Amino acid sequence: MKPLQLSTETAIKLSKKLNVPLEQLMHMPQHILIQKLMELEKEKEN
Repeated sequence: MKPLQLSTETAIKLSKKLNVPLEQLMHMPQHILIQKLMELEKEKEN
């Protein structure tokens, strides 16, 4: 599996938002990353 195609800035912002180390974020399957981002959006709405 290839690493996610993210810019460095985006990767750093996401790792901070999701409280995930940068290396772990880069090796996270894309569908899991999308799921986590959707959870964050739901939390924002509440």
